Amino acid sequence: MEDIFIDTGGWVALADEDDVHHKEATYLFPSLLKTCKGLLTSNLVVAESYILILKELGHNAAVAFLDKINSSPKIIRIHSSYDLEKEAEQILKKFRDQDFSYTDAVSFSIMKTHKIKKAFSFDKHFQTMGLTRIP
Repeated sequence: MEDIFIDTGGWVALADEDDVHHKEATYLFPSLLKTCKGLLTSNLVVAESYILILKELGHNAAVAFLDKINSSPKIIRIHSSYDLEKEAEQILKKFRDQDFSYTDAVSFSIMKTHKIKKAFSFDKHFQTMGLTRIP
């Protein structure tokens, strides 16, 4: 069993029935919960997901998203730290030709630190970093 990182796109696709990836996300997520050791995400991803869900679906959906994350013992929230952010800033400087967000770069640092190779994400940037996207 391995850990999987969950990116903003994964969370939003799960929450928003109108998202282009919703059906795929809701089909895959239950199996990830069953087969993975842990589902890691970051406080920055949670913040980014919360505001996107709030803007698209409203307050109740955004709070429900937080409740779901907090209620699952399999979902582990990693908090951004000085060291993770310094590494992320190095990634942003190195990959000038990419439009990585700060959250993306911190996510890559977390994945490196925790030796995670797969991300539940619809963001091509994970592949750019040599990581495997699920789906």
